[in-house]
Amino acid sequence: IIVTLISLIIWWLPTSIFGIEGLTILQHRVIAIFVFAALMWITETVPAWVTSVLIIVTMLLTVSNSGITPLVSYIPKEELVSYKSIMYTFADQTVMLFLGGFVLAIGLTKVKLDVALARVLLKPFGTRSEVVLLGFILVTAIFSAFVSNTATAAMMLTFLAPVLRQLPSNNKGRIALILAIPIGANIGGIGTPVGTPPNAIALKYLNESLGFNIGFFDWAIVMMPFVILLLILSWLLLLKMFPFSEKHIYLNIEGKTVERPQLIISYVTIALTILLWLTDKLTGINANTVALIPIAIFCVAGLFGKKELKEIDWDVIWLVAGGFALGTALDKSGLAAHLVGAIPFGQWSPLVVIIGAGLLCWFFSNIISNTATAALLIPIMVAVGTGMGDVLTPFGGILTLILGVTLSASLAMILPVSTPPNAIAYSTGLVDVKYMRTVGIIVGVVGLALAFTMLVIIGKAGIML
Repeated sequence: IIVTLISLIIWWLPTSIFGIEGLTILQHRVIAIFVFAALMWITETVPAWVTSVLIIVTMLLTVSNSGITPLVSYIPKEELVSYKSIMYTFADQTVMLFLGGFVLAIGLTKVKLDVALARVLLKPFGTRSEVVLLGFILVTAIFSAFVSNTATAAMMLTFLAPVLRQLPSNNKGRIALILAIPIGANIGGIGTPVGTPPNAIALKYLNESLGFNIGFFDWAIVMMPFVILLLILSWLLLLKMFPFSEKHIYLNIEGKTVERPQLIISYVTIALTILLWLTDKLTGINANTVALIPIAIFCVAGLFGKKELKEIDWDVIWLVAGGFALGTALDKSGLAAHLVGAIPFGQWSPLVVIIGAGLLCWFFSNIISNTATAALLIPIMVAVGTGMGDVLTPFGGILTLILGVTLSASLAMILPVSTPPNAIAYSTGLVDVKYMRTVGIIVGVVGLALAFTMLVIIGKAGIML
């Protein structure tokens, strides 16, 4: 009720009170809707995806060319946002990318291929406690690069449970093992466009709004070295803070895969999908189209049906769609460009804008969904970066600005509520918030420093162009 009242007050205020010359009635309404979305996502009064649904419906009724007649009849038709462009956001190509990723993960779980892969991937790390810890971090990161980090964290903690039971309660290594899961999941998601929603959101705006041509392989080849370096530093940090008292840890991952035909289909489908993602520039098939291939194969092979359809994270899809709809309204109404023209970003130090945007995103992502934060900030930063023009060039251009915000979202992990993997780790009851907070702050600060250094270098070199 409070958020709605605040939003309505902004809606009813005289347009002139904003002090932005030439602000239209339609843009005024979009400001009110934006404030409503931001406050609802920050306070989490209702689930984030519910806010997205409210945003989409409200915009259709009040700022689109299919709105309620008394509300839109006196606004010039050419100013109104196309209702089709708002509705299209739910079937956006980036949404299809997520849909394919979710189906791939569900199919993988159904045939117990995740268990088989975890067993194979963890085996080379042996039994030495320190090396086993590294194994959990790296394997969690590998899974999170291609499937939901939430599902990955839940799966890896299941494998970790029997290990924790065999360690004494006073062994600090238990804390290291538990924190290895959210660290691996959160950082690992940075590695590919499908690893976490902020990546896909950024890629959409970079390619569609800013004219870049960044493919799946382009993203992975740049981000994977960064991910590996940060994971190793995190491993060293955990060893330093939570040393093991036992020299060896023995893993026993139980679970069998299903019958051979379905297993072979799963192996081939996953291998084909990843291969096509990594060779998108060679084949000409973009990552979004490739994401639909496992859906088709799994449906035909009987690995995905009505039951599995219910397992898709529809809340994430609605949340992303709502963010895209908000971005569409900001762009099509002309509000984003108007705000950039009214605020003298060009007079600010570009370094202040880049680092300030990253820190703002990191702060909000620690207390609300990183997807919601990225959905709010990235469209604004696209407009800001466009308005600043060549001023950003010495620091890598607009690419540094947008990717800085994106990586900041994934590096936010100081609280149990910061990310689903953090919440899952905290739910074990074996790790205190103070440990999660300390590790999260150190990893976040070091990660942000490395991220911005890397982004300035690749931006200047034009590596991802």
